[in-house]
Parts: sequence; structure tokens; C-alpha cells
Amino acid sequence: MLKKLLLFFTMSLFAAQAFAQNNINGAGATFPYAAYSAWAYGYNAETKTRVNYQGIGSGGGIKQILAKTVDFGASDEPMSSQELEKNGLIQFPAIIGGVVLVVNIDGVAENGLTLTPDIIAGIFMGKITKWSDPEIASVNKELKLPDAKITVVHRSDSSGTTAMFTNYLARASEEWAAKMGKGKTVNWTTGVGGKGNDGVAGYVKQIKNSIGYVEFAYANQNKIAYTKIVNKAGKAVSPTMETFSAAASGAKWDRTAGYSLWMTNSDGDDSWPIAGASFILLRKDSPEKSKNAFKFFDWSFSKGDETAKKLFYVPLPEGLKNDIRDYVSKNIK
Repeated sequence: MLKKLLLFFTMSLFAAQAFAQNNINGAGATFPYAAYSAWAYGYNAETKTRVNYQGIGSGGGIKQILAKTVDFGASDEPMSSQELEKNGLIQFPAIIGGVVLVVNIDGVAENGLTLTPDIIAGIFMGKITKWSDPEIASVNKELKLPDAKITVVHRSDSSGTTAMFTNYLARASEEWAAKMGKGKTVNWTTGVGGKGNDGVAGYVKQIKNSIGYVEFAYANQNKIAYTKIVNKAGKAVSPTMETFSAAASGAKWDRTAGYSLWMTNSDGDDSWPIAGASFILLRKDSPEKSKNAFKFFDWSFSKGDETAKKLFYVPLPEGLKNDIRDYVSKNIK
């Protein structure tokens, strides 16, 4: 009897270890969380492999892949080719989306408010403090905006969404570039901080007369009004799949640079100005874990496009997906 129990325990232990080894663990950006979670559900249903993804912010994802505590990291701010080489990593884009400005103002519905780069920079630097400011009124003549103080909501954590947002402002506003800069964190001069896209969305939903920046899926999921933005071509555009795709259409991907690319403030009448890709990081020195993790993204590239579109993300072009497959196969051995 004891031998049978020991045999059963040993077999159960091996099964548990095999199951754990088959799991895929990732962490990082909250920007693509909705897509990765939906893909993970579909992947598990088909392959019985569980993908555990923690949306802890891009900075956290980079830290965890460097510490070898996850099988893949995710960041909306791409690492440079020099950083990738130094840390023994490879990088590729997994999905494209857009950052939107969300507001909580009585009487202002989706696309009801239009903002320019200078207005956005002024608000997030604390220079424009009321919704009744003449600069806002000049581009929203049909709206009667309240004489109320603006509450700015920004990210409190190290965030790829912040990197995308501040990269856009640094390209579109000379004053922002000179005074605030860009990156996963900046020294905010006004506002309250929320952790993750969900934290920012939650605060904007709660606080009257507030404004924040989130990935588009979070605005839709939380039913928060989002704004139009005047793009580089001088056109007031709404965030849609079409305007995100227009921003991505001219992207020139280079695998030798780890596909590092920004799509903010793109040319084109129809381009959404705060669009970008979210990137995956894999370790070269953990080939089995990295190969297993890439199987999930390879499956998602083949079978996840419709799911991504339903969540307001833009799938990668087929040619880019094939290039990534070749890139990974040659670098993870």
C-alpha cells in the first residue's frame, strides 16, 4: 500500500511539475492587457496551456524579464538595439493600438470635445487649469464648457502608455519637449496618479471635470467619453480602427533594430496622433522558455486577429508577422 501511495505521489509530482513547466508566465504593459488576456483564454481552450499575464506596467515587465522571473516581458516603450544586445534579449511588436484622452465633463459625450497638441500640453503641464479657458473654447465653439477646475489624471507607475503619450507631446509641442521630456515616467507638475490604465480610467470615471490618458479599450470598457485630437495634418480626428491603422500604415519595421519604432504624431490626414505598438521581450539564454512563450504569440498571430479587432486593437500586417517568425527562429536556438 505504501509503495502504491509513494508511486501515486511521485507521478502526481511529475505531472504537477510538467503542468507548471508548460505554463507561460508574462508581465508588463497594461496597454495590451485586454488583448493578451483574450488570446490567453483562446490559447488555453485549444492547447490546454495556461498563459498567466500580469499587467504591472512596462517598467515592471522589463524588470521581471531581466530578473528571469517571467518567460516574457511586455513594454510599450521599445528597448534600443544596444539595450537588447547588452541584456541578451530579443524584441518584437505584438499588437498596435491607440492612446486616447478621456474626460468626465457633464454634457460632453464621445468625440464632443476637440483638443489640439498645445491645449493637451498646457493642461498636463498645469498651465491651462479651467475648462472655460479661451484656448479650449476657441476650438469648441459649439460647446458650453463649465467654468470648472480641470483635474489631471496621469500614471503613477513606470508606464509604456506614459512613454507613448509623452513621446507624442514631445514631437507635437516644443514647449513640452523642452520642459517635460518623455519616457515611462516624467516629473508631473499637476494632477493625481493612477496605477495602470485601469487606475487612470477609474479615477477619471469618479472625478468630475477630469481628464486622463488611457489605451482605447479601457475607454470603451469603462464607457468614458473620449476626445477628438487635431493631428499633424491639422485635421480633427476621432480614435477608430481606421485612424489607428492610418497611423501605422507608413511604419518601416527593422528587425536589426529590434523593430524599435514610434508611430506618434504620424503624417496623414486620417492618422490618429497617439498610436503605437506594444512589444514583447524574450531571453536568448532561456531558449526553451522563450520558444514556449513564442508559441503563444505565433498562435495569436494566426488566430487572434478578430479578437483583437473586437477590443479595438490593430493586428500586425501578415508580412510583419512572418518576418517576426523568422527573426525569432534565428535568434532563439
